[in-house]
Parts: sequence; structure tokens; C-alpha cells
Amino acid sequence: MQRVVSVVAHLGFRLQALPPALCRPLSCAQDVLRRTPLYDFHLAHGGKMVAFAGWSLPVQYRDSHTDSHLHTRQHCSLFDVSHMLQISVPAAEAVHLATALLKNPEVKLAGLAARDSLRLEAGLCLYGNDIDEHTTPVEGSLSWTLGKRRRAAMDFPGAKVIVPQLKGKVQRRRVGLMCEGAPMRAHSPILNMEGTKIGTVTSGCPSPSLKKNVAMGYVPCEYSRPGTMLLVEVRRKQQMAVVSKMPFVPTNYYTLK
Repeated sequence: MQRVVSVVAHLGFRLQALPPALCRPLSCAQDVLRRTPLYDFHLAHGGKMVAFAGWSLPVQYRDSHTDSHLHTRQHCSLFDVSHMLQISVPAAEAVHLATALLKNPEVKLAGLAARDSLRLEAGLCLYGNDIDEHTTPVEGSLSWTLGKRRRAAMDFPGAKVIVPQLKGKVQRRRVGLMCEGAPMRAHSPILNMEGTKIGTVTSGCPSPSLKKNVAMGYVPCEYSRPGTMLLVEVRRKQQMAVVSKMPFVPTNYYTLK
């Protein structure tokens, strides 16, 4: 994925992203959903709108989810993340900017479906699914977010709990999982080879890039080593899964310098 361009209009507030399972098609009873400044732009380009975190957002466009995902990996895609307020541009300029970006033949529009499968292939967490206010960076395999100075100074919230975890063990860790067969989904039970439940899948989907099923979840530390064989219960059937290193697909982020 060489570049992912984010266009965000200045809205003055922020909402946390909610699990993809909460996305649902629009109905006449859902007129209260908020609309980003690109709402009409999405419709004009074939966007299939769904309810997401209180907003009406495109889950995909005329291209299939898989085609959109792979195009983003190989070229460049434009996502509307106005509801997250990550980058600010005046609302009146949002459509003009999006139109200008699409004049580049490599750039296509991508929706929530591609965004979710791309972030999962990259091993990135979705807040509310893979991490929340009860998850420490060590448990979430995010220790890299804590610099040496802050570890030494212990001047950040939760330092008295987190710093000892950095030096010792934690009861659980976020791990990557890969399997064949039916896709693993959030809330699927994770079991050891004896059939005892040891954890839960927090995110999962088929990987368009790998042609395999990928997922993330939490397991006790002793089961977190890559290569460990486990079982995942999908549709009341147990299937083999293997703990895998993340990211599942090597990253190739574009960094502005």
C-alpha cells in the first residue's frame, strides 16, 4: 500500500469508530444519521451508504470490496474519514479537494469494507474491538508506543501498572491468527488443542492479499508465541488456527518527510 489519502472536513467534534458489525444498511427510519460534507459526492460516485457510528458512510463503491482493497495495496485510494476529524480542511473545500485528487488515474475511492480489511492485514487495532480503556499497551502488543524517556520518567497515565508489565509478564497478549476454512469473526472463541477456551477473537476477515483468513485476539501469554497451534470455534465448529506474526502483509507506508 503505497499511499492512503485521508480527506477530513472541519466538523468540530470527534467520534470513536465502532465495530464493523454495527454497520447496517440505511432505511427511512435512519434519517437522523449525520452526513459528512462528501455525502452527495459519495452518492454521485456509486457509494453504497451504511450507518456507521451515527454517520452515513460508504461501505464500498461500484468496485467490489476485494478490487478496492487490492487497488489500495498496489496504487492509492481515497477514504472519507470526516467523522474521525484526523485532518482538517474547510467543509466547503472537501468536495473540491476530493475531485482534484481523483484526477490522478491511480487514485480511486474506497469505503469502510476496504479500510477494515486493510487495517487488519496491517495488524492495526480498531478501538472498541481490539483495544479499549481496559487494555494496556503491553497486553495489546503496542509497547513500541512508549519511548525510553517516558518509560524511565514514568510520567504517563497508568505508568505504575504498565512499566512493571514491560519488565515482566502479562496475563494475556494480542496475537495474530491465520486459518483456512470459514473466516474467523469477532467474538469467536479461541481454544487450546485440548478444547479449553483460552481467549476470544476481536477482529477477523478473509485477507484479499493472502487468500487466507486473518484475525486478531487475546490469549494467555504462554500461547502467544508465533507458530503455536490453536483451535477457533466458527459456526459451532472447531478449526485449526496458527498464531502468526503481525503485520500479516508487510507494510509499505508513505511517510511525509
